Amino acid sequence: MKPVLAAAVLLVIALGIAGVVLGGADDSPGLQGLGAALVIGAVVVGVRSVRRAR
Repeated sequence: MKPVLAAAVLLVIALGIAGVVLGGADDSPGLQGLGAALVIGAVVVGVRSVRRAR
């Protein structure tokens, strides 16, 4: 995986986790869902790029 892509994936995962945590504090299911979607999407992109590199 390219270093720039890895950094972008980690940044999106961190933003997604922050969205889930802040959504839980504010009792906002929409923000929690968006955060979870960001984390899942970033993990999928990361795994796909690693598998394609092989």
